[in-house]
Amino acid sequence: MTLKRIILALLVLALAVAAYFAVALNWSYSSGERAGWIQKLSDKGWVCKTWEGELALVSMPGSATVEKFLFTVSDPQVAAELVKVMGKRVTLHYEEKVGLPTSCFGETRHYVTKVSIATDISLSPGVVVQSAPAGPAASAAGK
Repeated sequence: MTLKRIILALLVLALAVAAYFAVALNWSYSSGERAGWIQKLSDKGWVCKTWEGELALVSMPGSATVEKFLFTVSDPQVAAELVKVMGKRVTLHYEEKVGLPTSCFGETRHYVTKVSIATDISLSPGVVVQSAPAGPAASAAGK
């Protein structure tokens, strides 16, 4: 009788832990986007490998103050996309996960899920500079 209770208690505990991790991994506290230049991206971890990176956020071009956005990437396809756009201005979509108990899931709370190249650089409200050619229409207009 006592052995059955111990096994039942361990089973309930295991199910509770599994349910907690399922909720913590699939629910995000917040989500958003950050734009800047990726200045660091590395594959880290002894057992649980994740990509850890830094995005340099510049509030104004020419400003000496650079804020860093630290992020984690768990999806290998997103990491491959990030490697391809190193050195270009990008926009990262991220989800903030809270309540993950170990660093095995990543060193930060911000998990990047999507990356895109940013073509505009905002100098001030209403002043935007194109950082990439606008396409064939721009070259035809210059003739």
